[in-house]
Amino acid sequence: MTVRYPRPLRPGDRVGVTSPSSGVAKEHRGRLDVAIRDLEARGLEVVVGRCMDGSSHVSAPAAERAAELTGMLTDPTIRAVVPPWGGETAVDLLPLLDFAAIGRAEPTWVVGWSDISTIITPLTLLTGVATVHGNNLMDTPYRTPDGLLSWLDVVTAPQGRPLAQTPPGRHRATGWDDYALHPEIRDLTLDTAGTWTRLDGTGDVDVEGRLIGGCIETLVNVAGTRLLDTRSFAGGDDLLVYVEACEDNAYSICRNLHGMRLAGFFDRAAAVLVGRTKAPDGRTLTQTEAVLDALGPLGVPIVADVECGHVPPYLALVNGARGRVVHTATRSEIVQTLD
Repeated sequence: MTVRYPRPLRPGDRVGVTSPSSGVAKEHRGRLDVAIRDLEARGLEVVVGRCMDGSSHVSAPAAERAAELTGMLTDPTIRAVVPPWGGETAVDLLPLLDFAAIGRAEPTWVVGWSDISTIITPLTLLTGVATVHGNNLMDTPYRTPDGLLSWLDVVTAPQGRPLAQTPPGRHRATGWDDYALHPEIRDLTLDTAGTWTRLDGTGDVDVEGRLIGGCIETLVNVAGTRLLDTRSFAGGDDLLVYVEACEDNAYSICRNLHGMRLAGFFDRAAAVLVGRTKAPDGRTLTQTEAVLDALGPLGVPIVADVECGHVPPYLALVNGARGRVVHTATRSEIVQTLD
């Protein structure tokens, strides 16, 4: 399957906002308005869908959410779709999305992470359309730390231009900003030092492949199905697989990663990137030990504490992009090329 990239976003383009999983509660509408104004300030037209209600764990019934997302992804006037954030049960959309129609349509950028990876990763694997695992809409107003790229940097870049990112060396140890009290906040609190770590041994890492991955707790539910089948993806290229744990303890993460490995998700991995996490350790098993227990048998480099998890800040990874990961004693970098 050939990877197809949506054309770069430019001023005048329309951006769709819908909530395939959780909507936006009334107390967070101020932050949503700030994020929308930021897109409009870039010359983009924002189209907000009907599926935005935040009073429950989902924004609308599954059929309505699926229809709205499919409609936006097949509307030739909408060039990107950016949900406000993730949620809990986007898995209920998967049997209702018209992947065939989406695959026939002109490619549209879809951006998100956490529960949104439940949608974007199968979408890329089934249709070949590249998607962006990165800041969601509510994160967009934050200033991007040095070394990283936002989703807007990625989707506006000319196709074929290398997109390099390096860890900023700091992250947020605890907590989230309160959007109800501070809807205009733009500065991330990065209060703890730390950079990438190789888990499987020592020595330099320099490896290339196509990027694919997402949230462990959500993707495990479709492992072994056609929705997460990497066997024929991108013509058989090696893969750089990234995974991240949101909140499950180390025992659950260990079981989930074992299951994903047995289901073949990592079969073509040339390396595995693991997002930094605040998920709890178990009494006799740490999150690091869980990863090594499940993925150590792959015999490939495993690089952890990457900025692709539920710990700010966030780098933008393009599912389907060609990537090169370098990690040495003096240099850590990921370079993506949309070709």
